Amino acid sequence: MKLLVVGGGGREHAIIKKLKENPEVEKIFALPGNGGIAADAECVPIGAKDIPAMVAFALEQQVDYAVVAPDDPLVLGAVDALNEKGIPCFGPTAAAAQIEGSKVFAKDLMKKYGIPTAAYESFDDAAAALRYLDTAEMPIVVKADGLALGKGVIIAQTREEARQAVVSMMEEGMFGQSGSRVVIEEFLAGPEVSILSFTDGETVVPMVSSMDHKRARDNDQGLNTGGMGTVAPNPYYTEAIAAQCMEEIFLPTIRAMKAEGRPFRGCLYFGLMLTPKGPKVIEYNCRFGDPETQVVLPLLESDLLTVMRATTEGTLAQTEVKFSDKSACCVILASDGYPQKYQSGFEMTIAPEALPHAFVAGAKLADGKLLTSGGRVIGLTAVEDTLPQAIEEAYTLTGMVHFENAYCRRDIGARAMKAFKEA
Repeated sequence: MKLLVVGGGGREHAIIKKLKENPEVEKIFALPGNGGIAADAECVPIGAKDIPAMVAFALEQQVDYAVVAPDDPLVLGAVDALNEKGIPCFGPTAAAAQIEGSKVFAKDLMKKYGIPTAAYESFDDAAAALRYLDTAEMPIVVKADGLALGKGVIIAQTREEARQAVVSMMEEGMFGQSGSRVVIEEFLAGPEVSILSFTDGETVVPMVSSMDHKRARDNDQGLNTGGMGTVAPNPYYTEAIAAQCMEEIFLPTIRAMKAEGRPFRGCLYFGLMLTPKGPKVIEYNCRFGDPETQVVLPLLESDLLTVMRATTEGTLAQTEVKFSDKSACCVILASDGYPQKYQSGFEMTIAPEALPHAFVAGAKLADGKLLTSGGRVIGLTAVEDTLPQAIEEAYTLTGMVHFENAYCRRDIGARAMKAFKEA
């Protein structure tokens, strides 16, 4: 089989490595891929949002199945365009991808169908939003309605911070059109849990839970990033909570999307907060998370392509989806200065023994050398019997990768270990 994977980050590298395990796969094209992905797939210089070129290439190469991984092409209708030409895809249609493409849509959906989430108001007028903040309780959360590279959420501790967030998004265009509408919602407290799930629009199969580390610096200090590391499973996510989430959140969401005429097929990501009043949805994503994918897929024992095709064909209920009971830890090596100013273009070397565990996010090939080309450069994932072993091994792996200005958090997994001690 010939496969096409749209995207060019660490998430896509993890997906491609897992797809390669299927003996029927003879060729994988990555659009556009990156310098590290080039070791596992043929990278083609077509941007993830260039849907006409993507479709033309898929037809020319007679691609049998496509995986559209990033949010932008999903919201723009890449799956719809490929399906129209007879190419089956993993991923939701544009209509279903609105669950991430518009936070207002997602919040209104949850309100309509009684899915637990934070109380909120939405605004398309800055003056009205600012008036609302005059009497709102602090801290409060301000979210850009549309896609903003995972950075469109500001947790405001004070009224002044909240007002500045609204002005930046709605009047100064911090996130372009994505910030022309905002959601202002109550601040929730509790452990956060990431749940990726496979779904064919009827059946939903949650994957192993995970814990992301968004802040740039140790002890959850510094700016929010795309994610500095992850561990799986998440110790706060017990069997009892999982059962509650299935009944109150997962199945109701799938049924709600079907009822709205937007059946969701692909990977639906649930960002949850385990509050004193029970689990609540912080956000939905219409695709695999990054870097959650880098710890979840290495724990998948079933064949990924088989499971993906089941979501497309509506046969997920009859398909085995099995995960290992081991633990995984992924540590991200970034360019120091990320997510603000940083330098790139440095040569990166990866020890051979680290390559099977390495998911390259920001690197390009030049004259046969791998050069850094992004903020988050590479993720190193270890799978071990216990979480302490996985954390230790992941940090050992980071020592096998070298490039100038490399930086990583030194406390990935510390919160999870604290949870084990408290239990």
